[in-house]
Amino acid sequence: MSLQLNCPNCGKRPVEEFAHGHMPVVPDSITDPEEWEFNRAFLRDNTEGIQREAWFHTHGCRRWMVVERDTRIDRVIENSSGN
Repeated sequence: MSLQLNCPNCGKRPVEEFAHGHMPVVPDSITDPEEWEFNRAFLRDNTEGIQREAWFHTHGCRRWMVVERDTRIDRVIENSSGN
């Protein structure tokens, strides 16, 4: 069985219905917009453990939600609506 996500609008759905992205934290010390965009787009922490991610329900309600997932065991810890 694949990973299931609990969509606040559609209920529990298979992960294949979603697209996701890492939610990086860009340091406050970066003030140049081009450097900020580069860091946000290309530098990933690849954290082992709990990671915050944005998931978009592509094949459902087409809304965003925030998911905290433990990458060591690929298990959702918590998820909430993004809007």
